[in-house]
Amino acid sequence: MSKSSTSDLYDEHGEALESCDLPLVNYGGVREFAGEIVTFRSREDNLILKDIVAEPGNGRVIVVDTEGVTRCAMLGDSMALTAQRNGWAGVVINGGIRDVEALATIPIGIKALGSNPRRSYKAGAGERNIPVTFGGALFTPGAILVSDSDGIVIGSARILGCH
Repeated sequence: MSKSSTSDLYDEHGEALESCDLPLVNYGGVREFAGEIVTFRSREDNLILKDIVAEPGNGRVIVVDTEGVTRCAMLGDSMALTAQRNGWAGVVINGGIRDVEALATIPIGIKALGSNPRRSYKAGAGERNIPVTFGGALFTPGAILVSDSDGIVIGSARILGCH
């Protein structure tokens, strides 16, 4: 993966990259992360996400789209620790998280809209590995996501010099 910042990558590649314009907050113990995208979409149910974090991450990044719903947390410290131990590089959530203080101590990238102590549902609702769109960006499974304190850019492995 390129060690360039998201700003440098965007300056170099411009509109060939997607750029997420949501004011996502860094919550994890790692501020800069990148990897191949795996997607999950569900408004308030994280049961499938719990299964995803339990799989080998191989340096990939999970992108969760709740359509901006922050009524409950999709990720907390237990799931984040599982993701980190299984080799996921990061989790980006267009929604809420919880256990803010604990998440800051876990060496994984985590970005989300905000926090809420309320637990999510566990019915198994949601879709996996489908293109999702939020913050003006398209997150396609298999594309490369690069995140740092400036934001998030998404592009092909060919463009971003990965894999």
